[in-house]
Amino acid sequence: LDILDIKSCAQRITRADKELMRYVPSQADVAIFEAVSDPPPANLCHALRWYNRIKSYEKEKASLPGVKKALGKYGPADVEDTTGSGATDSKDDDELREERLAQYESKKAKKPALVAKSSILLDVKPWDDETDMAKLEECVRSIQADGLVWGSSKLVPVGYGIKKLQIQCVVEDDKVGTDMLEEQITAFEDYVQSMDVAAFNKI
Repeated sequence: LDILDIKSCAQRITRADKELMRYVPSQADVAIFEAVSDPPPANLCHALRWYNRIKSYEKEKASLPGVKKALGKYGPADVEDTTGSGATDSKDDDELREERLAQYESKKAKKPALVAKSSILLDVKPWDDETDMAKLEECVRSIQADGLVWGSSKLVPVGYGIKKLQIQCVVEDDKVGTDMLEEQITAFEDYVQSMDVAAFNKI
């Protein structure tokens, strides 16, 4: 930086910044100070006074208030930032953001997708009171499919000595439907007269 640049940088530290900091040096001063290789000449008394004042804060500069920005934010727009803080900080921020986005996407990919399931209670009716209900249930449970899990069951009287099989199952909605269950259960026509859905609940 030449002397005119130093003067311009010092002037660009706004009045608002100074009022905010109550005239205490800030990271803006530090950014400009670190870009100056030599003290300003004596004929630039204000710039020299500023330089000496900031120099006196050498040990405390890391704790001064404010956020150090790129040098171009304080001085002429075409002045290259030689402090290394602005461009590096911006690059570091970009890398950190990319890293966090990658971590988020990775965690999101590993999280299992929500699977829609339903709990279904089926009523399976035999032909008559002479139907082997144990065999009927065995036939029903022999139906296997991805997304189908059989649960508890019981025999429920329906009259005239006839009992129906009431059996619970849990299905994944995208893989198993009631139409498929009815088709496969009623295929055991030697034992099954009909099948009805007694209850259907989303899980």
